[in-house]
Amino acid sequence: MKLTIERQTKIIFGVFLATTFTIFMVHLVWVWPGQRCEEAGKWWDWRTRACAQPIVISSITGRILKSDAARDAARAELAKLKAATPPK
Repeated sequence: MKLTIERQTKIIFGVFLATTFTIFMVHLVWVWPGQRCEEAGKWWDWRTRACAQPIVISSITGRILKSDAARDAARAELAKLKAATPPK
């Protein structure tokens, strides 16, 4: 009986260590870099572990915002997106 209890204790301790190590690695590889990226105002993709800088679509298309109304609308949309982001 004593041998069985010792064996089960070692198994449970091994499972505890493996779980602790796994949780630490997940935080080290995905959670903490994601938090640093989002605090910098960038986008974090957890699948590829990429931190990307958001850019204005007019930068990609080359379309120039000539009118003040379009520029104001773009700024309002950006402010709305920032307001919708939950605080940390």
